[in-house]
Amino acid sequence: MTPKSPSQIMNLISERELKLGEILLSETSLNDAQLMEALKVQKEKGGRLGDILIQKKFLQPHEVLFALGIQFGIPFIKDIDVNNIDPEWVKDIPITYARQFQCMPIALDAMAVTVAISDPFSLQCLDDLRVTFQREVKPILCESKTILDAINRVYEKSRQNIMSEIGAESESEFDYDLEEPVDLLEASENDAPVIRFVNNMLFRAVKDKASDIHVEPYEKDMVVRFRIDGVLHDIARPPKGLHAGISSRIKLMGDLDIAEKRLPQDGRIKIKIAGKDVDIRLSVLPTAHGERLVLRILDKSSVRLDLSDLGFDDNTILRLNQLIHKKHGIILVTGPTGSGKTTTLYAGLTRINSIERNIITVEDPIEYDLKGVGQIQVNPKIGLTFAAGLRAILRQDPDVLMVGEIRDRETAEIAIQASLTGHLVFATIHTNDAPGALTRLIDMGVEPFLVASSLLAVLAQRLIRKVCQNCREFYTPEPVELINLGLDPQVFSGAQVARPVGCAECAGTGYTGRMVVYELMMIDDDVRTYIMERSDASTIKKVAVKAGMVTLRQNAVQRVLEGITTPAELVAVTQE
Repeated sequence: MTPKSPSQIMNLISERELKLGEILLSETSLNDAQLMEALKVQKEKGGRLGDILIQKKFLQPHEVLFALGIQFGIPFIKDIDVNNIDPEWVKDIPITYARQFQCMPIALDAMAVTVAISDPFSLQCLDDLRVTFQREVKPILCESKTILDAINRVYEKSRQNIMSEIGAESESEFDYDLEEPVDLLEASENDAPVIRFVNNMLFRAVKDKASDIHVEPYEKDMVVRFRIDGVLHDIARPPKGLHAGISSRIKLMGDLDIAEKRLPQDGRIKIKIAGKDVDIRLSVLPTAHGERLVLRILDKSSVRLDLSDLGFDDNTILRLNQLIHKKHGIILVTGPTGSGKTTTLYAGLTRINSIERNIITVEDPIEYDLKGVGQIQVNPKIGLTFAAGLRAILRQDPDVLMVGEIRDRETAEIAIQASLTGHLVFATIHTNDAPGALTRLIDMGVEPFLVASSLLAVLAQRLIRKVCQNCREFYTPEPVELINLGLDPQVFSGAQVARPVGCAECAGTGYTGRMVVYELMMIDDDVRTYIMERSDASTIKKVAVKAGMVTLRQNAVQRVLEGITTPAELVAVTQE
């Protein structure tokens, strides 16, 4: 193949890149040969000219930014003086958003906000900041590493003030009705900020719809993180000196022994925040640098106990509806921790809950109160295990039972016997897919004929993040991108799929909320035959797929094709 001459290459590039090349030649150490080489790479492989020049080490990042500044008429600065930045300016900009778009407000007046950015093409970011500040935005170019360093220092600075890091609003502006008055009357002047910190932290977590709060001490600092839509986000880095006070305050609220710092402890906190009843499960674990606390938030007012709200399609809801109205048998829901199994079972129980039915559950823990349902909390310390609770329930003349989790042979056998004696049993079990639940029961020691005769269906599910509808972009993925993700390009041939961008509404993450992806395996005669033969999970799966079962991966692919989620999220949540 005959190489193109410099003049031919120059004719093929855009006017914009041509102008940038001319500026780089005149304002930096770049020479003609280096420019021609970079332009040739750009023509063959794509990408930005500046990025190629940096990758080939022809130029430093600040040299390319300086030239871009000249091209677009945007000033360029080498350093950012964080002492001139008021931490209040960033209180409405999540740190994840600032890091993703590499932006930092460095000056503010009545008319405009001056923002340091590393990418002059980041128009979405500038639009978001214009809305956030309600002012004109004046961009200034600055090197990426300088902006990220400023972000870390400014957000750290803002966190030194406890009230400003978790929310500048005073405690009185929120409706905090702590059901336990825990040591509020005994609080000293020094302790009051810690109490306000914890209250604001809880309010912020409920407001952001976080499922967990992590308080993690390290050698020289501590971190507060929220799990939102299944992903952890840094929220605050209070001074390490506050850890003991924060830990003691939370342990008091959970009715734990604050003097015991050597052993793990578990507790429960009941509070009201802005009129909402919120249950919090507290776990305290001693580590080398102090007690690590995890608070699982159960916001009763936000739980959606209807199958249609969880993400099931109409056809699956119809089949589930038929299953939950059966008189006897076992319906298993399987998946990893945090995949929404209990919520799905609650949604099913809510549909059949009526005066005519006696419904009793045994759970660990009881996550939500169901009106009209008898709920038993497991307590192994006093011998109230799942098996013991299940035996007791059977003497209560139940119609429907729910077992929070089948963990051992004893519990499995009691549940199966209950189903064979005229009871409908809902239960969860930990396996990767629906067929795996069958082999897990047999591995526990349950006889295959009992499994085959009692099971009605197995529902395997995961929670997948939904791409933000406000900022998502649609594009046609290249085959190489799909192959790198482990996906079949033919499945997505010519399809437009969504990708996350990030905006103020999704806090720069590109995702808002989650939904279920699932596979529902009906236990028909063919499957029963293979269960009796002790076939492995892969063999049973092939039989179920042949009978029409849509696998977890296939269901997730459909959600991608519908523009609800992204290929990257599909791969993160499901596997072949």
